[in-house]
Amino acid sequence: MKTQETVRQGGKNIFEDLKLPDAEELNAKAQIAFRICELIQKRKLTQQEAASILGTDQPRVSALLRGRLEGFSSDRLFRFLNALDQEIEIVIRQSRKRSQPAGIRVLVPA
Repeated sequence: MKTQETVRQGGKNIFEDLKLPDAEELNAKAQIAFRICELIQKRKLTQQEAASILGTDQPRVSALLRGRLEGFSSDRLFRFLNALDQEIEIVIRQSRKRSQPAGIRVLVPA
C-alpha cells in the first residue's frame, strides 16, 4: 500500500512555518549564527582558534557551528561578530506596511 506524502513550499522563516514562538527572533539569531560560521570557515579557523578569538570555549563553538543556539543571546552573537572584525549597524524605523506587524530583519551584504 502506497502512502501519499504531501510536500509544501516553505516560507522565508522556517520557525514561522513550524509555528514556534518568537519565530522572528529565532530566524534573526540563526542568520547571525550562519554569518559567524561563514567567517570561521572563510578564515579556516579550528574550533579552538575560533574559541580563543570569540572569548568562549571550544564546546560552545562546536554548538554554534552545529546550529545549537540555546544559550546564545543576540547580544552575545553580536560580540562574536565584533571579535571577527565585523561592524554591526542597527536601524530602527517605522514599519513600511501598516497592515503587517513590525518585525526583525538581518541584512548581510554579499
